[in-house]
Amino acid sequence: MTEAENTEHLTGKVQLSEIVHGIYRICHPPQNYPIGFNQFLIDDERPALVHTGFYHSYDAVRAAIAQVLDPKRLAYVIIGHFEADECGGMDRFVQDAPDSVLVASELGAGVNLSHWNYSGPVKGMRDGDVLDLGRHQLRFWETPHVHHWDSLMVMEETTSSLFAADLFIQPGDQPAVVKEDLTKGMIGFYRKAGIFAHEAPVRRVVDRIEKVNPGWIHPMHGGSFGREIAPRFYRALREEPFAYCGMLRGRQLPDGAL
Repeated sequence: MTEAENTEHLTGKVQLSEIVHGIYRICHPPQNYPIGFNQFLIDDERPALVHTGFYHSYDAVRAAIAQVLDPKRLAYVIIGHFEADECGGMDRFVQDAPDSVLVASELGAGVNLSHWNYSGPVKGMRDGDVLDLGRHQLRFWETPHVHHWDSLMVMEETTSSLFAADLFIQPGDQPAVVKEDLTKGMIGFYRKAGIFAHEAPVRRVVDRIEKVNPGWIHPMHGGSFGREIAPRFYRALREEPFAYCGMLRGRQLPDGAL
């Protein structure tokens, strides 16, 4: 099965969809936020969870994983950056899976996790480092300031899938796979939310992504999309202003805060 719409199930309000062989999107649709929240499960000999969701999302995410495999089998819990929606459930997943390891950027592991109230196993990754899951192979990219200092992206090389974290956000309740141009909503959201301090680091990463030309891009917010529409997202981020300009989550700050 290669299309999410062929394998979509519901776990309460959580949607579980297989996007491409062995890669599942677990989605909490928008409720109190203008965006949905995705986690991705990679089913393999050594299964991996990419993003954990909020602390209070743990039970729903775990129930979705259990439709595919025993959550206690998780070998890796991967966080792209240190933020509540990205890693709020990290300690609960690692505690539940006795052989699992938390994976973050080396910077994130050293600066954030090593001095936090977390005592589980941690593996810090540098650009180019690889994790072998069995049928899938993960290559890590350091992507600082897209949108955090410790930001990390993950390239799954067997399916040519990029887990892009907060890059390519699409507001609203999007299907598991999107096939239309949603870049206007993406740019508008970035301007209002103020999550990118500057456009230059983002555009450098966009250049890197375009050069690799992944078959699939899996954003943390919105639907996954294939390489046939990816150039529209690249073009929008190159040509449109989207960096912080005084707005934080829709609230205009005083001029002195710019």
